[in-house]
Amino acid sequence: MDAAGGGGNARLGPGAGPEPEVLDEAASWTEPDDATPVPGTVAATGDPDPTPGPPLEPRTGVAALSPRYQIGAALALAVVAVAVCVHLGMVFLHVAPSNTVTKKHGKAIEEWVYPEFEQNWKLFAPNPLQQNIAVQVRAQVRTADGEVRTTGWYDLSAEDGRAIDGNLLPSHVDQNLLRRSWDFFAATHGADNRPVGVRGALSETYLRRIVVLRLDRDGAAGRDGVLDSVQVRTSTTNVRPPEWSGEQISQKPVYRVLPWWSVPADEAEGAVK
Repeated sequence: MDAAGGGGNARLGPGAGPEPEVLDEAASWTEPDDATPVPGTVAATGDPDPTPGPPLEPRTGVAALSPRYQIGAALALAVVAVAVCVHLGMVFLHVAPSNTVTKKHGKAIEEWVYPEFEQNWKLFAPNPLQQNIAVQVRAQVRTADGEVRTTGWYDLSAEDGRAIDGNLLPSHVDQNLLRRSWDFFAATHGADNRPVGVRGALSETYLRRIVVLRLDRDGAAGRDGVLDSVQVRTSTTNVRPPEWSGEQISQKPVYRVLPWWSVPADEAEGAVK
């Protein structure tokens, strides 16, 4: 072994290489440019990877409601479903042939259907409507000085027609009230306008009350008059056939004039203007 000095490297023995280089860890560490932790590792705070996942879709419709409102919505839907089922059942029983249910509960069915949900099947064979029937009325008005004057004819059916024409949701009152009252009267009276059966007087009162209300609404009595009596008539004209049919029918109206009806005082008071 040489003991020579002079800054030479010491040799430990035959074949020994240079001593391994010692790295200074503090000097060799470099701070990463991005402070975001590498996925799958634990950050210095000890929290797991904060990388967010895919966003959750927001709830819509009934699912977005609180449980209390969801229960309320379910109950409301149940009530509507029951009402629709009852209505469809009532209308079906109304148009169905006579059976045990309609015989036992016929009054309840009629009260549900009339007048708003009436079904008119006369559009179809074997008895389609082939005539236009207009209900008209005129009145005798007693003025404050005792004189009686007679008004002209009011076409109540034409007023209903104007209320329906162009209306997407016409009222059943405009469509059926006047027509049904006249059908009721015609079914309980003969051609001589005399009542047939026990419902004749009721049909007269019903029709008279309707026309008095219409005259009251239109101000037929004037400012200083009171309805004393009313008279109803119908004007019937045939429906014009199509041109290709070659059928010739009369277009002249046929009138059916009823007698004068006195207006009770309790009804006439409503017509004072």
